[in-house]
Amino acid sequence: MKKLFSSLPFRLLFGIAVGIILGLLLGEGPMKVVVSVKNVLSQIIMFCVPLVIIGFIAPSITKLGANASKLLGVAVILAYTSSVLAALMSTAAGYALVPKLAIATDATVRSLPEDIFALQIPQIMPVMSALAFALLIGLAATWTKSEFTIKLLDEFQKIILDIVKKVIIPILPFYIALVFCGLAWDGTVTKQFPAFLQIIIIVMIGHFVWMAILYGIAGIYSKKDPKEVFKHYGPAYLTAVGTMSSAATLSVALECAHKSKVLRKDMVDFGVPLFANIHLCGSVLTEVFFCMAINYILNGTLPSVGTMFLFCFLLGIFAVGAPGVPGGTVMASLGIVVSVLGFGDAGTGMLLAIFALQDSFGTACNVTGDGALTLILTGYCDKHKIAEQKDLQVEL
Repeated sequence: MKKLFSSLPFRLLFGIAVGIILGLLLGEGPMKVVVSVKNVLSQIIMFCVPLVIIGFIAPSITKLGANASKLLGVAVILAYTSSVLAALMSTAAGYALVPKLAIATDATVRSLPEDIFALQIPQIMPVMSALAFALLIGLAATWTKSEFTIKLLDEFQKIILDIVKKVIIPILPFYIALVFCGLAWDGTVTKQFPAFLQIIIIVMIGHFVWMAILYGIAGIYSKKDPKEVFKHYGPAYLTAVGTMSSAATLSVALECAHKSKVLRKDMVDFGVPLFANIHLCGSVLTEVFFCMAINYILNGTLPSVGTMFLFCFLLGIFAVGAPGVPGGTVMASLGIVVSVLGFGDAGTGMLLAIFALQDSFGTACNVTGDGALTLILTGYCDKHKIAEQKDLQVEL
């Protein structure tokens, strides 16, 4: 029993339940404290994200040696292909299901109170800058065979591992509890969610279908049991539901992936942080279906097949470049939403509102799908006889 109470999944579920209950009971005064503490914890978590990205990706690249550039290219292709195929599957579902739905659009929520104190902890660099820096410094250290830089990156990784274990993981349940407290207080849980319940349920089913396809392909290609990967991803899924950010969930995702017996440890340290920022299949799948539903609501018709194909292939590019933060995909792609689909202020506003409702579940799909792509990378290394590099294992 003690082991159950101390496990991360239990703490996350308990935090969600307590947060919702408090959100339904607290008045505006206590909620100001809740909002303030939540924002502080968010600042701490997001400050650590660039450090985690650099601390895992750059040392992992140096250990891959001459294979680093090739594996980076393979990883980007995998992420783009997964996002585009997920978008095309969502498009097919949209044509089949959207005309049959009766969607409510008049639900409203109240605004959260302003925080009574604010602690700003700016990141040392944006997430995408950290990703670019990690890739370039890792590749450059490999090309120049700089032993000093390689050892320095190894030491930095050890430091980041302790930050993850002693700072990020312990505060995550409290942060998630405060997030759901806010969602319950402002009415998102009780009012706005039912307004779009039908399409949210359909999209969530689509998430699980796509994850099943990804893991099925990964298992066939790698000739390893995919269940040995996704069975460990429960804590990462729950954390993503709370944080609504692939980047903020990175620490837990690394822990989950390292528990798998079929994933190579060097591929976990390389692939999981990288995919957290370039593989957003769940968010893409969601945005495509929502765009089709909104277009039907506003215009009474669905976009043409040609328009949707163009939108899907362009959206895949934006997904690779979008930051793995809440709403990152939809914010990065608003340009093509307007230019390709022709959305005006009403359409984009509705898209942002409904996307925010399910952002947590799309993020959870992104994070869990990363495990499948990491399994494919493992299979690729085995097939091409790329030797495994001994690396640190995250034990949290």
